[in-house]
Amino acid sequence: MADGQSRRGFDTDDFLLYLDDLQGMRPSELKEALRQVLGGGDVVVNVTRDDSVDWEYSDREPVSFRLSAGQMVVSVSHASDEYDIDEDVATDVFVPVLTPYLQRCRTSVESVAWDPDYTHPTVWNIEISCSTRGRDLADFFKVGEGALALLKAFESGELTRDTTLNLLRSGHGKVLIGQEEGPWLDVKRDHYDLQSPSGKISIAQAVARFANAEHGGIVVVGMRGKKVPGGEIISSICPVPVDGRTLRNYQTALEQHLYPPPDHLDIEMVSVEGGNLVVLHIPPQPEEHKPFLVHGAIVDGKVEGAFISIVRRRGESSIPITAPAVHATLAAGRALLRRGELPKALE
Repeated sequence: MADGQSRRGFDTDDFLLYLDDLQGMRPSELKEALRQVLGGGDVVVNVTRDDSVDWEYSDREPVSFRLSAGQMVVSVSHASDEYDIDEDVATDVFVPVLTPYLQRCRTSVESVAWDPDYTHPTVWNIEISCSTRGRDLADFFKVGEGALALLKAFESGELTRDTTLNLLRSGHGKVLIGQEEGPWLDVKRDHYDLQSPSGKISIAQAVARFANAEHGGIVVVGMRGKKVPGGEIISSICPVPVDGRTLRNYQTALEQHLYPPPDHLDIEMVSVEGGNLVVLHIPPQPEEHKPFLVHGAIVDGKVEGAFISIVRRRGESSIPITAPAVHATLAAGRALLRRGELPKALE
């Protein structure tokens, strides 16, 4: 919105859209509106979250849109204290970090340029080219936000599950050194012994812990943990051997010992300096699929193949799901099947 016009209006002095207007707005709609106003040429369309004040004084988001010669790119302004004014260096740093993430979003880095209006912090304008078919401006705004979060995590070490996964995939696992293991991250120095029943049960339990937790998680094989007061941190990277059967062996172990199969579970190899890691990514799972059950248990160091174990992650440790909780889930399911509704005692 610009100069008090309608929420889909445009002004020749400035172009500003409110964030909630991006939902459902196609790039073709934006292009046509700008064509009618300007007849062509380059134009930048900014975004604001604040529609409670005059548009002139609204804060602009660091993600905007630029149209040039009929093509749209997402423009991201990234403030950084880490790099001097050398666009080649910045490009060599930013592009490898962003590329795996952007490829999954069907986008790519088009250019990296220093903004001469800023000297401290240095501001880099990163333009992302997009395949616009079947997508709205809200989709592209989220791509830009994700790129910013990834760059900030790379520089500051403040990580989330999603940014950690993207950093691993882009070969920047070293960023994790010094980070704490926690409710969504677990590391293991060596491969699970997938030739033994205990190893298969162990990997199934590792995945089940995150599948039963609220936020999902990541298991990284090839990183060493170190106990410190209050928890455990990642101390180093120790790459593991990976051949053509490795990932399939992990998949087979989970198929044999974990039920139901988690939705969208990824098992992949990522390259790091000196070798490879195995990364298992467990997205948050639907509540109706829980609890995830492991066929087999390890009791006092002995494998009990006939047992069923149910575990979930809490902080840096694992806790069993209690018998009352399991009984309540089973009772609720039976009541729904029999009556079509829950008894009041179980609501």
